[in-house]
Amino acid sequence: MTQTQIAEPQAGQIVLVLQGGGALGAYQAGVYEGLHRAGIEPDWVIGTSIGAINGALIACNPPERRLEKLTRFWNGVSLGGAADVAGASAPLIAELAGGWAKTAALLGGVPGFYDINLFAAWGVAAPVGAERAAFYSTAPLKSTLGALLELDYVNARHTRLTVGAVDVESGQLKYFDSRRMTIGIKHIMASGALPPGFPAIAIEGRPYWDGGIYSNTPVEAVLDDEPRRDSLIFAVNLWRAKGATPESIWQVLGRQKEIQYASRVRSHIARQEQIHRLRHVVRELASLVPADRRNDPRTKELAAYGCTTTMHLVELLAPRLPGDDQNKDIDFSASGIAAHRQAGLADIRRVLDAKPWRQQAEPLQGVVIHEMDMARA
Repeated sequence: MTQTQIAEPQAGQIVLVLQGGGALGAYQAGVYEGLHRAGIEPDWVIGTSIGAINGALIACNPPERRLEKLTRFWNGVSLGGAADVAGASAPLIAELAGGWAKTAALLGGVPGFYDINLFAAWGVAAPVGAERAAFYSTAPLKSTLGALLELDYVNARHTRLTVGAVDVESGQLKYFDSRRMTIGIKHIMASGALPPGFPAIAIEGRPYWDGGIYSNTPVEAVLDDEPRRDSLIFAVNLWRAKGATPESIWQVLGRQKEIQYASRVRSHIARQEQIHRLRHVVRELASLVPADRRNDPRTKELAAYGCTTTMHLVELLAPRLPGDDQNKDIDFSASGIAAHRQAGLADIRRVLDAKPWRQQAEPLQGVVIHEMDMARA
């Protein structure tokens, strides 16, 4: 299966949008694996937090090395060994492994990702500076990314990469985009600098935090892009906005985190649906203008707000797995990573079999949404 075949019936770009979610990001690695094995490579990758890290591992490497680099990263940050993976099919063993991994990640860090920040021992009120004011240090991640990313590749503009981070001082979201600037490791790390766990990353003298504290689902970056292009967008989300009513404080903490990091994705997309429909309406109205008025400067100015592009948005949603709780995003156990990655691979294979983007869109429909929640399928 080739990229041209998968993108039909519309021409245009293939975009991969990756939400933040810590250890849950292994699901995104599985989704990419399925796309890669089907011969599909994105033209543009957009990510926040762990989505930025996964996105960089994809966009900052040639296609033939991407899957290897993703696998090296996720194997490197796993807590556990062969016995853990072998026991993944046994719920009790997997749950025990997950519990141990969460405790280890909290108390000692994650190899190749983060470790304890000794400056935190000075106390939470100690003025240690923005780049040290955190419970953990992400120095291991800097070394890991340095070994896995081929930055010359992305900066030669082969595959476009966009990552989101928040300016600590202004509180505004900023997208670092390889189409407009040179991307470095600091931009990837800034997108994953989730406070108070991880410290701010300074870029050109300004401190940045994880983009997820502002918008954890960066799909608006492609829907707002200029110039607009027909697109097939795979949005890989890790947090579920919908869920059961919690009945304990522990469940409340988990439900609160899910709602927070689902990040108003539905309202964002609904707004984009309205905007793109209006652009198509403008296009249709412009076609009704008498021929002798179409060259009028004012008519041309107004008609320019119209649009003919169609965005097919395929939303994948990571499933809730046995043992998931409010700390599921720090379950870096080998069995947990393997389970989430396998779920992503299985889900994208079902999506590629269904090919929902091939259905005919209405003439005024600029954004066509395909919700692919395999947990309900």
